[in-house]
Amino acid sequence: MDVESRRDLQLLEALEQESHITQRTLATRLGIALGLTNLYLKRLIRKGYVKSVTVSPHRLMYSLTPKGLARKARLTYEFMKYSLDFYRDARQHLRRNLGEAVRAQKQVAIYGTGDAAELVFLLIREMGLELVGVFGPESNGQFLGFPVRAIAAHTEVAYDVLVVAVLERPAGTAKLLAHAGVPGHKVLMLRPDWSSAPMAEKPVVAEEAS
Repeated sequence: MDVESRRDLQLLEALEQESHITQRTLATRLGIALGLTNLYLKRLIRKGYVKSVTVSPHRLMYSLTPKGLARKARLTYEFMKYSLDFYRDARQHLRRNLGEAVRAQKQVAIYGTGDAAELVFLLIREMGLELVGVFGPESNGQFLGFPVRAIAAHTEVAYDVLVVAVLERPAGTAKLLAHAGVPGHKVLMLRPDWSSAPMAEKPVVAEEAS
């Protein structure tokens, strides 16, 4: 599923759930600029997926057209299939690359707190590895019983492998980790085709020279 289709699905779902939602709220929810949200909405309206009605000088109400409902149903199916394929491939990739970590009794940390991070957490437990920390862009509450530390504080935790459990913008995340000083040889991306990112040029579980 491409980025545009995923964005369409997110917008259609949000508009179906809350017809009076503002563009600013949509932008915040989707994590994109307000101007970009406006462009996306106009495109959905132009394609006949969404209808807008002015209810006050500064207020619009949105509704999905029959064509929009059909588009949402089709995208939902595509996303479910994409997700199942993605998680299957990611699981296989992680099991292959974490095998050496199991043999060497290495300590593992996770970057991310979403659905992908839960998958990684379960796999780490299943393989008998020790999870020593969870990181995010900033310190932010708890995740599965672990405090979420800002990635800038990664040197405060002794870890051998950092599994990057994010689904969007992997290259951008890799740059963020590099900027924070995370050693590239410790980073393991979710997908092998993401390993061309600046951070992960070789397997992260290789033994260090004694």
